[in-house]
Amino acid sequence: MPSDLELLDIEMALLCDLDDRRRIRGAVQFAVGIAAEGVTALIGQDVPDDIAAQLLAISNQAVSRPQEILRKCRDLLGPGEFTVTSGPSYYIEPPIPAAGDIPVLRSDSPDAQTLHGKRPDNWEPDEWLELINGGTGAPWAMVLDEDRVVSICHTPVRTETAAEAGTWTATEFRQRGYAAATTAVWADLIAPHCPHIFYSTSADNYSSQHVAERLGLRPIGSIWKITRKK
Repeated sequence: MPSDLELLDIEMALLCDLDDRRRIRGAVQFAVGIAAEGVTALIGQDVPDDIAAQLLAISNQAVSRPQEILRKCRDLLGPGEFTVTSGPSYYIEPPIPAAGDIPVLRSDSPDAQTLHGKRPDNWEPDEWLELINGGTGAPWAMVLDEDRVVSICHTPVRTETAAEAGTWTATEFRQRGYAAATTAVWADLIAPHCPHIFYSTSADNYSSQHVAERLGLRPIGSIWKITRKK
């Protein structure tokens, strides 16, 4: 089993769009994974090599002083507007005990095709069709309230070696255990196809963190990102 730090490195590579040099494409300028035993980091494509070297050197101090060190890293990136975000990461080790007796519809069920006309408003029509037909975002697990989809756990990003859980529950249906139920079923679906499964959230999303605790997911550390505003 990889260490927590190695797992964070796998997850960061999964979540970031990397080029052949393992540099991040897009607006993220610096990403840092912090575990108890150390730090792993990724640099944005646009960051000059001399600044990249300074970022990597200073980030080694982030285990004990993450907020202070990330502020220094942001300053090293020079002028411009940046956002600094962070959140805990968890490692999923199936099987996860079922979260109560909540009925969950799986993407491998024949009834999955009945969902074409039940698209939640936060999904685009073409994305929803792709999801239901087993394309991008599959596998998935959902909870329905009568004829309405009210909770989803799907696969926003995956490779041959890793996958990330993506969860959503309609506001008025939260705190009923639906996110935990769909995540447990999703993990069962994805586990045979990906050796490493992750669940992460933002530092201020306490309800999502509660889902991880309810499922008994193993915390492996936190991921911090410095992103240049457009």
